[in-house]
Amino acid sequence: MIRAYRFLLRPTAGQVVALGAMLRDHCSLYNAALEHRRTAYRRAGVTIRYGEQSGELRAIRADDRGGQGRWSFSSQQATLRRLDKAFAAFFRRIKAGQTPGYPRFKGVGHFDTVVFPRDGDGCRWDSTPHTAQTRVRLQGVGHVRVHQHRPVRGRVKTISVKREGKRWYLVLACDDVPAEPLVPTGAVVGVDMGTTHFLTTSGGVHVANPKFLDTAADELAEAQRHLATFPERTRRRTKAHRAAARKVAKLHAKIRRQRIDFHHKTARALVRDHDVIAHERLNTAGMTRAPMPKPDPENDGAFLPNGAAAKAGLNRNILDAGWGQFLRVLADKAESAGRLVIPVDPRNTSRTCPPSAGGCGHISADNRITQAKFQCTACGFTANADHVGATNVLNRAGLALCDVA
Repeated sequence: MIRAYRFLLRPTAGQVVALGAMLRDHCSLYNAALEHRRTAYRRAGVTIRYGEQSGELRAIRADDRGGQGRWSFSSQQATLRRLDKAFAAFFRRIKAGQTPGYPRFKGVGHFDTVVFPRDGDGCRWDSTPHTAQTRVRLQGVGHVRVHQHRPVRGRVKTISVKREGKRWYLVLACDDVPAEPLVPTGAVVGVDMGTTHFLTTSGGVHVANPKFLDTAADELAEAQRHLATFPERTRRRTKAHRAAARKVAKLHAKIRRQRIDFHHKTARALVRDHDVIAHERLNTAGMTRAPMPKPDPENDGAFLPNGAAAKAGLNRNILDAGWGQFLRVLADKAESAGRLVIPVDPRNTSRTCPPSAGGCGHISADNRITQAKFQCTACGFTANADHVGATNVLNRAGLALCDVA
């Protein structure tokens, strides 16, 4: 099993400078490789690929020993592969008829990760095993102290260094991680995701939606208004401008950390208490897509109301809940614990009168009177709408298991 471990780095002041220089040089390499591809195709119609750019990397390092030459060769190859993957995705979207999204140049503030493809090649995890403090050695930076809050299992394959605001993190991708199966409980559960309640189980348990973005909305809005007073594009930011940008980034990072922590704790509780967990197979990208404009047939250039404002509020609540991230965390924890997670078709789960709870199985949009209340128009069965949805999710999971068997 593959697992990623994320640890906070505690670099010295000098190491922070070196880490920043490493990111800047990798960003410059990425942008130079992108410009190389653009220029070659525009002027000569030649397509440059990863192999050619990787072959030129040795000469680049030799000519710039104090810059590109001081960093790990393998990590620079990983940066060139990153660009190659961006172009591969660009051509794939063209073939699929989607919006292409040509690879763009990266600003220094938007290039925040350097990957070392193999432990021992330009980097070394636990580089000082003879001391009590865990450290990682990075070429050109030195032995950086790591806040290791849990043991690392398996074999370390790749090491990534990531910057988030003023914090630096180390991400270890480990292979051959042993599973840690939990004791069977014999319990099964269906889960209905929502925005009023984060989730509701088929047992009738509601987990409140913490709404971290709403909680920080006033402070975030004030910080964004202050940032908006500075010019949007400038060659060099002032000290006050940089401080305002850091304040906004810090608030977003705090919200992000709160959300992922909540997801981990909620998923852990579900996995600990149930052997089988069924949930809706949600397409959050489609659910949060903006509504199409409605041209007014009577007035050229005019548009009819399309509910975009109301949809924007719903989209914000869905994204704040982070359903997609939660379901990924749930699947990973279930795999490690030896539990079974079953995604089911979400259509009409909250509109179907649940036969397993004494309902008649009637399906109608009118069954859901409000966001919270369900009342069957055929038999009069009444219940909480989210509880009904979770019950129907569990029923569909049972049918899916029967079909597999």
